[in-house]
Amino acid sequence: MEKKILFCATVDYHFSAFHLPIMKWFKEQGWEVHVAASGQMTLPYTDKKFDIPIKRTPFHIANFKAYKELKEIINENNYTIIHCHTPLGGVLSRLAGRKARKSGTKVIYTAHGFHFCKGAPLLNWLIYYPIERFLSRYTDCLITINSQDYQLAKKHRFPAGNIEYVNGVGVDTDHFKPLDSQTKLQQRKKYGYDKDDFLLFYAAEFNKNKNQQLLIRALAKVKEEAPKARLLLAGEGALFKECKDLAQSLGVAEQVDFLGFRKDIVQLLPICDLAVGSSYREGLPVNIMEAMACGLPVLASENRGHSELVKNKLNGFVQDPDDVEQFAATLKELYESKKLRETLGTNSISLVKKFSLPRVKEQLVSIYTRYMVEDNYETENKHRRSYL
Repeated sequence: MEKKILFCATVDYHFSAFHLPIMKWFKEQGWEVHVAASGQMTLPYTDKKFDIPIKRTPFHIANFKAYKELKEIINENNYTIIHCHTPLGGVLSRLAGRKARKSGTKVIYTAHGFHFCKGAPLLNWLIYYPIERFLSRYTDCLITINSQDYQLAKKHRFPAGNIEYVNGVGVDTDHFKPLDSQTKLQQRKKYGYDKDDFLLFYAAEFNKNKNQQLLIRALAKVKEEAPKARLLLAGEGALFKECKDLAQSLGVAEQVDFLGFRKDIVQLLPICDLAVGSSYREGLPVNIMEAMACGLPVLASENRGHSELVKNKLNGFVQDPDDVEQFAATLKELYESKKLRETLGTNSISLVKKFSLPRVKEQLVSIYTRYMVEDNYETENKHRRSYL
């Protein structure tokens, strides 16, 4: 009988963005792949897709319906493995899978960044910590994607069957890579930028956590010393208009390009000079990994995800997300020194290798094969060799 795996998350585009390579790998092993998430996106490498009404708001009434639907799906399909992602997807699928676990289904949960962490508000610890710790008892394997979360789960003795550390979701270094100088210049002209423009890039939802205001305020501090600096902000969100108004009020509207939702980031990133990140909280940000793969230096706010990727004065700088003056001073330093940017960018390419898609797939395959066939060492090695 064909084995089945269920992937669950809050929204379906999570899989389109991050997990298609591993879904493809399961299909290549002869497995039936199911996905349960909110949304009607058509996903490749998917045999069955369930649109369930998960909402990001934890106590939304729709989540109770989503739980019932998910429980029914799990109990009817006899899955060998359930792999859940995102906070709400992780909560609902682990609760819904309790009966199936008693029959042998293995439950894997990837924490894409605990909401409780060093520097997080006390309220986050009071709400999210007990939930995650409690649910870990219904988790055969808890995957963390940064060392701080891994150490936290170990230190607090989360009762999961195993606690693993994987280098994020992987960055495709075949697609995200540097451009030669001539191609870079041609691409810049295509997008309307000059050779001497100093392009800073940040792709993120406009919300309180992503903190784009820091970047706009820092740019305003150095607008006289860095007249060719252009801040490219890709994304949408609740604070989009507020950030546009801020740029206007600070006199840098002409130096900030609000790009909206983009599908061409793979073309935009390598034409830039500096990747920036201003968020308060990150698990392991893909946008920074993609920038590093393109050979960009990074100026980012201090949090566990950024600190995992950016090493001070090696491939960039990690600084206080509330210190506009310090951020502006470092921005000015990078603007004025092409040599410094080139050195940091070269180191970015070297450092990002361990976060590459092949490396992460290798780590995940090693984990999956422990649960694909119980107590069968030879089968595990066979599956691992089929990838390697």
